[in-house]
Amino acid sequence: MSTITTSDGTEIFYKDWGPKDATPIVFHHGWPLSADDWDNQMLFFLDEGYRVIAHDRRGHGRSSQTDTGNEMDTYAADVAALTAALDLKGAIHVGHSTGGGEVARYVARAEPGRVAKAVLIGAVPPVMVKKDSNPEGLPLEVFDGFRKALVANRAQFYIDVPTGPFYGFNRDGATVSQGLIDNWWRQGMMGGAKAHFDCIKAFSETDFTEDLKAIDVPVLVMHGTDDQIVPIDDSARKAIDLLRHGTLKTYDGLPHGMCATHPDVVNPDLLAFIAE
Repeated sequence: MSTITTSDGTEIFYKDWGPKDATPIVFHHGWPLSADDWDNQMLFFLDEGYRVIAHDRRGHGRSSQTDTGNEMDTYAADVAALTAALDLKGAIHVGHSTGGGEVARYVARAEPGRVAKAVLIGAVPPVMVKKDSNPEGLPLEVFDGFRKALVANRAQFYIDVPTGPFYGFNRDGATVSQGLIDNWWRQGMMGGAKAHFDCIKAFSETDFTEDLKAIDVPVLVMHGTDDQIVPIDDSARKAIDLLRHGTLKTYDGLPHGMCATHPDVVNPDLLAFIAE
């Protein structure tokens, strides 16, 4: 397996496919998944001639099951270490859900020349939790419920999420894929319970407002209007107003996990933005 070791001794697993002199696309997965969640997109862009890279966030997938550093500053530092180790320049960073927060924090702080563009898909920025400065957010009790369910029976929780709201399989008329559900569970159970527990705070309470304001490269914001995990009105529709060079593209009726349920819709739009 390909890994790098960060300054605190954490091993970060990554995939790196395609010509090393091609434009690199770096994919950042959501909670509590792994680089495998991007298999469809990585194969698609590999076929288009790009270099495609995806890592397992610390505590997730095949990376170290860390009990510390499970927060956005360290996640972004891990990405910086990976991009330095691979000497990536002019890369496009694509983040889904929690990975979108990771992208925002990394890109806002990246060394000059490292990043050409960014994409936020069903992403958590600016901030998810309800507070005085974000009264439309989700109550803290929602995320406390996630933590309680994880501690009580993580294996069952990781069946319930993809079976229900993540892919919109709880909607009338939805075409349910048992394979997607099983693969979500498989990826989730590969990671560490402590890291996943901590990451709930990271994705729900981290405020990315200043990160979004600081980003000075083109950013495509993609979001399904029926996203039951990260509601569009308190995320994408706010994020676009904070970005200097942002474009918002919404998808009527599509769910949070639309990269997996509708790659035939998402991939061409990603390609058009990346190639322009």
